[in-house]
Amino acid sequence: MAATVEELYRNYGILADAKEELSKHKDAYQVILDGVKGGAKEKRLAAQFIPKFFSSFPELADAAINAQLDLCEDEDVSIRRQAIKELPRFAAGENLPRVADILTQLLQTDDSAEFNQVNTALISIFKLDAKGTLGGLFSQILQGEDIVRERAIKFLSTKLKMMPEDIMTKENMQTVSGRQQLVELVVEQAFLEQALNPADADSVDRLLQCTRQAVPLFSKNVHSTRFVTYFCEFVLPNLSLLTSPVAELDIQLEVLKLLAEMSPYCGDMDKLEVNLNMLFEKLLEFMPLPPEEENGENTASDEPKLQFSYVECLLFGFHQLGKKLPDFLIDKVSAEKLKDFKIRLQFFARGLQVYIRQLRVALQGKTGDALKTDEDLFHNPPSYKSTVTLSWKPVQKSEAAASNAEASGAAEGEDLEEEATGAEAAFIEWTVNTFVAEHPCYHNICVRTSLISCISQTSLIIILITECVCKPLRGGLPRRTAKCIAFLLGFLSLTFVR
Repeated sequence: MAATVEELYRNYGILADAKEELSKHKDAYQVILDGVKGGAKEKRLAAQFIPKFFSSFPELADAAINAQLDLCEDEDVSIRRQAIKELPRFAAGENLPRVADILTQLLQTDDSAEFNQVNTALISIFKLDAKGTLGGLFSQILQGEDIVRERAIKFLSTKLKMMPEDIMTKENMQTVSGRQQLVELVVEQAFLEQALNPADADSVDRLLQCTRQAVPLFSKNVHSTRFVTYFCEFVLPNLSLLTSPVAELDIQLEVLKLLAEMSPYCGDMDKLEVNLNMLFEKLLEFMPLPPEEENGENTASDEPKLQFSYVECLLFGFHQLGKKLPDFLIDKVSAEKLKDFKIRLQFFARGLQVYIRQLRVALQGKTGDALKTDEDLFHNPPSYKSTVTLSWKPVQKSEAAASNAEASGAAEGEDLEEEATGAEAAFIEWTVNTFVAEHPCYHNICVRTSLISCISQTSLIIILITECVCKPLRGGLPRRTAKCIAFLLGFLSLTFVR
């Protein structure tokens, strides 16, 4: 029997005045639960009253949650919004995953205000218990309807980035077992047991979204092996066939970036040689042979394009997996193919040296002996000792110092520790201003901004080439100067080769 407005207020008063003896008034709370059977006014009151006294009647917990859920599905949007707003108050203990599951289902709404309310509620309970909320989200990603699965994945890929750091660094994220459990959840909803259909934009999007969620969880103890294996076996062979879920997204580069970011955390791999060979073959595709010369000459138009971003990702991944099979380029690759690889590397390195020489001219007299570099690059056998950072990832001082100590000795490592962000930024801006001043064709505020903010792709490629088939550079550019030049190289390489 539905309760009236008067009855709801009367029983609310009974409960509010009961204080310590609240649990004795089960009948009064039942009347409030019956408010969901009434009209619009009764439902609005019930949506507010039910959660207020929910914790005092554990024996009626299921009935209370079901009553609130009925209100969340009401035809009246204002009632739904009120009920959704109050749902986080039910998210305590074992009820939290269920509330997260309910809220995830409600993401399918077409009402923008209601959709925002659901997002707000999910974020609210996420702050209470990240792991429990993820369980509810992943439950719907695995079993829910397509629209629910899609919106749940998008919630994870967008909202989690906005979470305060302390939310994602609680016990479930700090412990190896906690992060491993989260990886297992992502693996399940990524469908890694199925072959990828490169023509299905939804399947590609699901893989991208799931991988993005898994990447921050990987570490030396939480391995990325299943994802890296899947990318090598099913994604790389179909790289050119991938259908982008977003028109303006460079899907091939996005995939290669994710593979590169995961590769340092790959554990023991069953088909290491096969997968390393796939990486190697794909790397060769993006590293062109030098053009054939006619009459001893070739024009600029004959020069193949150097795809720095793609090569960076593939060479980094090859470098990481190559550590696990260091004899690959010696025993597993034919002499003819290794020779071909070195020719391609030589051509690529020469292209980089062209840009370096152009920058030397532009910066002549500005840094003196600091622009000297070692021209003797080739090294045998290949080495995999250097620690490098991907160009689009922030450089951590500890990582950079370790890498610098290996390549340039302790003295330059100490210099790295003394770098100040402000001084470096000022130096970069000064270098850019100097370059633009001497090259009027780049005298444009947009170009200048791009130069300053451009990520160094070529500097990383030089390091990787040097490490894989070259000897370590010693006594070369001071890091601060090299980094400034690298910023310019990244932009110039993309400008000149197009």
